[in-house]
Formats: sequence, structure tokens, C-alpha cells
Amino acid sequence: MGMTTLDGKAEPDATPSRVRRRRGRGKVVAGIVTVLVGVGAGFVAANSAGLLGGGPGPTGSAAPLPPATTTVSRQTLNDTLDADGELGYGPVTTAVSRKPGTITWLPDSGREITRGKSLYRLDNDPVVLLYGDTPAYRDLKVGVEGKDVESLERNLKKLGYGGFTVDDEYTYDTAEAVMEWQEDRGLEETGVVELGRVVFAPGKVRVESLEAEAGQPATPGQRVLTYTGTSKVVTVTLEAEDQRMAKKGSKVEVTLPDGKGVPGKVTEVATVVVPGEGQNADSETRVEALVSIGNAKSARGLDKAAVDVTFTASQRKNVLTVPVAALVALQEGGFGLEAIEGGKSRYVAVKTGLFAGGRVEVTGDGLTEGMTVGMPK
Repeated sequence: MGMTTLDGKAEPDATPSRVRRRRGRGKVVAGIVTVLVGVGAGFVAANSAGLLGGGPGPTGSAAPLPPATTTVSRQTLNDTLDADGELGYGPVTTAVSRKPGTITWLPDSGREITRGKSLYRLDNDPVVLLYGDTPAYRDLKVGVEGKDVESLERNLKKLGYGGFTVDDEYTYDTAEAVMEWQEDRGLEETGVVELGRVVFAPGKVRVESLEAEAGQPATPGQRVLTYTGTSKVVTVTLEAEDQRMAKKGSKVEVTLPDGKGVPGKVTEVATVVVPGEGQNADSETRVEALVSIGNAKSARGLDKAAVDVTFTASQRKNVLTVPVAALVALQEGGFGLEAIEGGKSRYVAVKTGLFAGGRVEVTGDGLTEGMTVGMPK
């Protein structure tokens, strides 16, 4: 059977000498006939009716006419991904006791606790919430230096204590401010903030659940309660290969249970390991994204709820597009379209851009909006 060439003439059946001259190219063509070629998000079916022979130019006539047609349209393409999300308060953190004693007071679940307030009480002394990114891990006293010292001093300043410089050095001036703070909280005035007296969190917290009971003895390392942030956020878990969709700072669309769409923004992205099910199952790596909701009032009254999140990785505005299935594979490489004009057809070589939603961005010489193109079988 002959092959359609760029000049539109039917090529006669090959002679032995012709086969010898084109043997290498013949093997390439045979290898891609009826093969699904994966490109971007779509798949292109390449068959012998859509293969172009070699020729001097990018276009050529073709016959017979394709069984179906479509038109080249101008539109905006969005590379999107819809994912399931859970509306809540974000990651849960566990507060553990760092001192021995008896738990004498615990807050109620759902209670919000701010800077300088008691997270819980041990031996009737407060364990105080302060704001900071560095966890408390040692006694803070004169001569100690570090980010935890700076966090302590910044909190003392915010709580109204002064006479010291906010830096990373714990000085005698810092100790004097600490003694004032200890006096106000009913603590022994030592000038030393012992390990277990304060808990650093990024901001105010909401008590998620209680892990202990008032009157229960506590030992170092014992779980006391769990807490979260106080702002509504959406947690989304994605497959590792979809990581490109979730970039910190990127905008998303969140669809609430009532069907209302609200804007959101990715605030954090982290890689998490999900244990496999069963004794011999392998663990899987996933991507966890936190999404803040722009209109917090829309989520009022929804403590926990399933939502839909639409991520947009890229966008191409006002570009020429065709269905992915309209593409044909060219013998010399790349892709083309079969343009239909006046009952005749010709092949137009095109360059492909963004693939999204079953369509593809295309550019090429002579390609115009509204042009009729063939849809291969």
C-alpha cells in the first residue's frame, strides 16, 4: 500500500531497490503505527493515515478526507487538578510534660489560648504558652545564648516587661524581667525559666483533645493534650507525581460542602510518608499541602468538613487549541493537523504547547482560528 507524502501524491508500491534505500525509515514508521504516543496530559493515536512522508515544506495535500472534523478555537487553557481536602485547623501538635508532678488543671477542648496564658497546670503552677518557632529544650538562665532566648525575650516584651534588649543573649537584665514575670504568675522568683515551664507555639492555639485527666500524675514525656492553630485551613494530600500542582503561595479554588466556591492560597507544602497497609506493605511518599481560605466567614460553623480543591499549575491565555485527538504524528518528527478546505485536505505542521482538559495549545504557519481540521480514526 502506498504512503501519503508532503506533496500529496500517492507513492507507488516500493521496488526492491527503493526498499533498500528507505529501509531505515520504513522501520521507524512501522514502529510507530498504531502506537499511543503519550504527550503531556494527553495521548495521541498515530496511524498510517496520519503519517507524512519526507518533503521540502511544512504543508501538503492529503487524501482521503478524514471521517470526522473539528475546528481550531481560541481560548484559555488551565492545567488543573481536582483533589479531595479536609477543612479543619491544620496539623495537630502534642504537648508533653517535661516536668514531673500532678496535673491540676486542663482547658476544655476547643478552647483558644493566647500568649502568656496557661496551657495547663502542674502542681498548681502554670505551664505557659509563648510564641516562637524554636521548641523549649533546656533551662534558660544567665549566660545562655540562642534563638529560644530571643523568643523568650520577645514574648516578655510583648507581655509588658522591659529593661533588657531583645537579642539572643540571656543577661542579668533578662533575669530581672523574668523574676517580675514569675512574681506576677505566682511562681518562685529564681530568674531561671526551667525546662517545662513554657511551651513555644507559632501563635495562639486551639485545644484539640485532652490526653490526660486532672489529678493524674505526670512524668517527663507524658502526653497532656493536643492543639492546633486557630485559623481554618484545608489539608490536601496529593500523589508524589502531582507535587508540581502545589507550590507555596499559589492560588487555588476551594469548593465548600454547600457548593460555594471560595479562593484559597497554598501556605505550606511538605513531603509525608504514609505507612503501607499490612505487615509487608511498602510505605508511600505523598505531598501534603495546607490551604488558607481567603473568605474565613464562608467556613464559619464548619469545624471539620470534606471539600474539593482545584489546583492550577499553569495557564495559557488566548491561545489556539484543538482536541488532543486531532494531532497526527509526522514521519519526520513532531505533530501536524489535517486542514480541510473546499473539500480538500492538506497537512499543517504544528508545535504543541500546554496540554489540559483534553485539548492542546498549537501554533503553526497558516493556522487560524475557526479552521476546520480532521479527527483521525
